[in-house]
Amino acid sequence: ERLKYVGSVVLGLNDALVEFTGTLAGLTFAIQDSRIIAVAGLITGVAASLSMAASEYLSQRSDETTGTNPKKAAFYTGMTYIVTVALLILPFLLLTSPYVALVFTLVGAVLVIFVFTFYISVAKDLPFWKRFAEMAAISLGIAAISFVIGLVIRVLLNVNV
Repeated sequence: ERLKYVGSVVLGLNDALVEFTGTLAGLTFAIQDSRIIAVAGLITGVAASLSMAASEYLSQRSDETTGTNPKKAAFYTGMTYIVTVALLILPFLLLTSPYVALVFTLVGAVLVIFVFTFYISVAKDLPFWKRFAEMAAISLGIAAISFVIGLVIRVLLNVNV
């Protein structure tokens, strides 16, 4: 059954990785306080996971050709999303330096991508390195862009937290 809902898991995982590596990178430069970054990230992450689960439910419900249960698909998407968010926010809860926490978050994101891509590659007999490189490049590229956006917003709005 897990492979039947792998699309829902990929949706939750990929969106959380891309969105939250970017969000946390942007917040790190904009706010520069680990606790505030963790709280803002957690609030945003819970709201986003509920939104993704609801969107997946509606998507699956409108496409009856998939043969999947919309409630299960929504559950897999939402749970994958929230677990990923928790893993990405954890360094900000444990460490006082937001920059060190961001490094651990990015390393954690790459490890999650590695493990998940390996699992999917073995389970579906797909090429590993190309898929891993693509997913890592997307996640880290968005994080880098958001990092710069956070810095620019901080300077333009003269925000000092």
